[in-house]
Amino acid sequence: MNFDELTRFLEKRVQKSMPGADAQLKMKPRMANGAPLRMKHATPPRKGGVLILLFPDNDVVRFALIQRPDYEGIHGGQMALPGGRYEEEDKDQIQTALRESEEEIGVDKSKIEIIGSLSEFFVAASNYMVLPVIGKMNFKPTFVPEPREVDDIVTPPLKDLINPSRLKEKEIVVRSGYKLICPYFDLQGRTVWGATAMMLGELVEILKEFEQSR
Repeated sequence: MNFDELTRFLEKRVQKSMPGADAQLKMKPRMANGAPLRMKHATPPRKGGVLILLFPDNDVVRFALIQRPDYEGIHGGQMALPGGRYEEEDKDQIQTALRESEEEIGVDKSKIEIIGSLSEFFVAASNYMVLPVIGKMNFKPTFVPEPREVDDIVTPPLKDLINPSRLKEKEIVVRSGYKLICPYFDLQGRTVWGATAMMLGELVEILKEFEQSR
């Protein structure tokens, strides 16, 4: 993948209709016992934003993922895109994604160019409506993890998302004790599943379009 070609393609593609739920659902976990996976919430979902940060590393296009610390919360220990909860100071969810990413991975948000966004995604486990924002930096950034929120930062090649050998499935036992059968991306030895995998699943369909257009 050529960084400039890809980002030019994405800038045009995000102006059109997105693949949406059909693409996201390909990476949806399911109960191991076959029961429906349902979660109900008494309050409306809160807003959030996450960042898919693209950057060149010599001839490789990479993006950033974080590993959450192993805390007691729903997403403890999981791989995720940098981002977080919308705050009143944010103009919109794009600003949320930029602000939270600067805090979590130490990148200067003023140096990030926004390409656009994917479809909003409802994270049922935590009751968030999240906007996945695509941004780019024209150079390889220096990452500085925020130790309270980030255990590690990995930067897999973007093309790994469309490599069939990286798409796998396994059983995962979540903190509530439920056993799930989870499609996941095997990226630099990390298991990327759940909401993050579902959001990236939409990007996969767009990357396939890019490859077919060349």
